[in-house]
Amino acid sequence: MGRAVTVATCALNQWALDFEGNLQRILRSIEIAKSKGARYRIGPELEICGYGCSDHYYESDTLLHSFQVLAKLLESPATQDIICDVGMPVLHRNVRYNCRVIFLNKKILLIRPKISLANAGNYRELRWFTPWNKARQVEEYFLPRIIQEVTEQDTVPFGDAVLATRDTCLGVEICEELWAPNSPHIEMGLDGVEIFTNSSGSHHVLRKAHTRVDLVNSATAKNGGIYILANQKGCDGDRLYYDGCAMISLNGETIAQGSQFSLDDVEVLVATLDLEDVRSYRAEISSRNLAASKVNPYPRVKVNFALSCSDDVAVPTCMPIQWRHHSPEEEISLGPACWLWDYLRRSKQAGFLLPLSGGIDSSATACIVYSMCHQVCLAVRNGNTDVLADARRIVNDESYVPEEPRELCKRVFTTCYMASENSSQDTCNRAKLLAEQIGSYHINLNIDVAVKAVVGIFSMVTGRTPRFSAYGGSSRENLALQNLQARIRMVLAYLFAQLTLWTRGIPGGLLVLGSANVDESLRGYLTKYDCSSADINPIGGISKTDLKNFIQYCIENFQLTALRSIMSAPPTAELEPLVDGQVAQTDEVDMGMTYAELSIYGKLRKIAKAGPYSMFCKLINMWKEVCAPREVASKVKHFFRMYSVNRHKMTTLTPAYHAENYSPDDNRFDLRPFLYNTTWSWQFRCIDQQVN
Repeated sequence: MGRAVTVATCALNQWALDFEGNLQRILRSIEIAKSKGARYRIGPELEICGYGCSDHYYESDTLLHSFQVLAKLLESPATQDIICDVGMPVLHRNVRYNCRVIFLNKKILLIRPKISLANAGNYRELRWFTPWNKARQVEEYFLPRIIQEVTEQDTVPFGDAVLATRDTCLGVEICEELWAPNSPHIEMGLDGVEIFTNSSGSHHVLRKAHTRVDLVNSATAKNGGIYILANQKGCDGDRLYYDGCAMISLNGETIAQGSQFSLDDVEVLVATLDLEDVRSYRAEISSRNLAASKVNPYPRVKVNFALSCSDDVAVPTCMPIQWRHHSPEEEISLGPACWLWDYLRRSKQAGFLLPLSGGIDSSATACIVYSMCHQVCLAVRNGNTDVLADARRIVNDESYVPEEPRELCKRVFTTCYMASENSSQDTCNRAKLLAEQIGSYHINLNIDVAVKAVVGIFSMVTGRTPRFSAYGGSSRENLALQNLQARIRMVLAYLFAQLTLWTRGIPGGLLVLGSANVDESLRGYLTKYDCSSADINPIGGISKTDLKNFIQYCIENFQLTALRSIMSAPPTAELEPLVDGQVAQTDEVDMGMTYAELSIYGKLRKIAKAGPYSMFCKLINMWKEVCAPREVASKVKHFFRMYSVNRHKMTTLTPAYHAENYSPDDNRFDLRPFLYNTTWSWQFRCIDQQVN
């Protein structure tokens, strides 16, 4: 009768402008899908060129090379007898669209342009593409000669249409369209579309995965149907980590779940589903059927092909499963670790160097590298030959097999404790013990000679010697001396990153890792061009609160007992003189606010779009049990003064893994001035009027 359809979706680790690699990964996913009996395969958004091409989309080369790859796909034997749905940019009548190109047996069936473009947060699709605004309309697209020679077609349908095969009807959504309030699947489902596909370029944010899963399942819960979602995975060249989670859903229930974090460049999900389950589910929803009787029909592209076999009564179909979500601590352990691995192997460096202070932030960064080593060893044990080849190239040993995380850590990870006269023995011991437990190559050095040399130059030129406030100096002197220590650590970090392996007779250089968390960046509690200045920062989008929970997770799951004393110690920069051998300086006292308060300020500022006055209005209710209105006003004013005074630091912030929706990343996510009127006179006066 033809009712059991076998479909495939995938998560691919595509890389912007890596046309050769992207082609190979697409072909491999199609081969896997076919080997598992699939008759339809969908891949991630813009998978041919890679999602993160940014302003390269303006270049005609990007369009040309995308069509060249499409020609290779059309010609490949791997793409025969399976409907292939791939993503690429297409120029139609001199307008650039983000498209799906759907083809079968060397014939293009439909080019479907994206209708709703993602243009918030990290997304800027309206900068490069135009949405297709002609609902349920199709035009002729004149194929370039390179494609005509393969398909023997002059023109193909371009627009908002659906595919009618011999046994079912398929409709396309592209990423943002699932999130839109008027998603196309609603009208398509009413018009008889039974299988919805979605190609996404959706990045990881802590605690976000369930939202995507709920949207997919709810898409078919009210209207019935099969929903197939593909997503990009990995770091494709910037701050984002695309977190896979390919999935297949039927009538509101998850049928197949892909991994959210893994080192597999190609992951394919295949499921067999019964079309009659969709039809019987819809049959009893009278409100749906009444709406369907009035819907405007979609243009249908007829396809002489079936996703099922005529004799499939005995074919087993897949049953619903329970989606397993990672805890936030697991997400921190896995997401940034996979991002670091992609960055390391694609940058062709030999490892990482981390200034390890013995505090929570740098220790969390070290734990993420250790988690990365865990993931590499696990992938190799599971037979991932790509990971093995990358590991051998990184360590410059063609016979190497990474089996134990500590041993791999020793080869690819260098930690460095940079002591000064203001450092305590406690932090030195904590850093040393953690380095021993994770297996990193650890260096202990003292920066006092360099600090005194620079101060000596200043004194020789000016005739004045700055002093810490503990020794009678002014606040200006005190801050300058703290900044000097921090900046010398940055210079030494880069020197050791370039030459440490040279001293050991090993080729290559190291990437410098930063470890400023999202709350410190928001407040500006960092020295411009200090150790927060690095090549990349895996924790720059993660809050102090989440990092503390992650450290506890590492104690329990990696048995890193050195972290216990790090957890219990108060956060400190150790840039001011010790008092009786003990640290007198602490972060929260220096900042004039707690890390918990900073997280709240950050979420209100960015997510709730609150300026000083609105933030005050919200906090007098949130904190009414603990703070009087006048105290709330004082806290809000202090935060906005410090935020605006230090906002210029965000322009030089180290590229960081994006994990929080209140990130102050100035590059693309949080677009603000960096020269403020820091008195906020009008705004603060409004607050004062309410206080009074």
